[in-house]
Amino acid sequence: MGNRMTISSLDEFRQLLQSLPKADEEARDAARQREPQLTKPFGSLGRLEEVSEWLATWQGHHPPELATPRARVFAGNHGVVARGVSAFPAEVTGQMVYNFKAGGAAINQLCQTFDIELDVIALDLDRPTADFTETPAMSEDECIAAMVSGMSAVPEDTDILCLGEMGIGNTTSAAAICHALFDGSAEVWTGAGTGVEGEAMATKISVVGDGVARHKPDIKDGLDALRCLGGRELAAIAGAVIAARQYRVPVLLDGYISTAAAATLEATVKGTLDHCLVSHMSLEPGHQRLIKAINQRPLLEMDMRLGEASGAALAVGILKGAVACHTGMATFAEAGVSDKG
Repeated sequence: MGNRMTISSLDEFRQLLQSLPKADEEARDAARQREPQLTKPFGSLGRLEEVSEWLATWQGHHPPELATPRARVFAGNHGVVARGVSAFPAEVTGQMVYNFKAGGAAINQLCQTFDIELDVIALDLDRPTADFTETPAMSEDECIAAMVSGMSAVPEDTDILCLGEMGIGNTTSAAAICHALFDGSAEVWTGAGTGVEGEAMATKISVVGDGVARHKPDIKDGLDALRCLGGRELAAIAGAVIAARQYRVPVLLDGYISTAAAATLEATVKGTLDHCLVSHMSLEPGHQRLIKAINQRPLLEMDMRLGEASGAALAVGILKGAVACHTGMATFAEAGVSDKG
């Protein structure tokens, strides 16, 4: 895949996005050829049929497989938390990372249930990003380092990659990125996050608007927005999405923050997220708008807003069902069942 560890500028990432592997048409066509032969009315399994084709297309082989699902949760701290945008203090990020490592979080239970390998990567928690209302959240070098960390976290032998995050204050970053890149006011992109309301919510909306107004002249594409308004965990998610595409690993994005992180790539080079699916629709109000902006359709709508790849892990069960049906069902000829006339 090339020496990804030597990337030294965001322009190199921009060039990389221009040369990512395309869809494997041979694998896609094989899936399309098999599906109508299975013992069911064509289309009767709905999106399960679409998902099995998507997996084959981006894994680059048919039949698709789901023997090695993996989840990666990136954690980072945000300087903008000092503005009062979260209901929880910044130290909760580190405490939750400890909880992940100890097996006590929701993502641990979901990964155990669906046999998903989990790794949690903490990114300089003792060094929060800068307050983006005053200065860019990250320098170019800091942003690159976080993206490379995300790339390095993706094993090549992965059938599906679930991407999630943990970071007090990161719904503020996600809202700011979306406000900078897509239509709409700061208010429509900003939600309760960890549970802010009243005056704290008004502060959060103001912070999002102020941050975008400050950096808008310098934001020419999604990577600029990521550097100026994002966080290390968002940059790592973006890097993991890139590495997954290079390795032909399909990706399940989690909720609002993960989708916003990935959307910075799509806003830089259209088509970068073709190997990604949004796993679920978050209750964060900006998520529905964002999903439409990047022309995606979530697999699930469960009123979740936890983050930490919980929705993505849950969606692995759907993918496993899709693969089982596509690969395990008998064809009409094999079962001796008459096809439609």
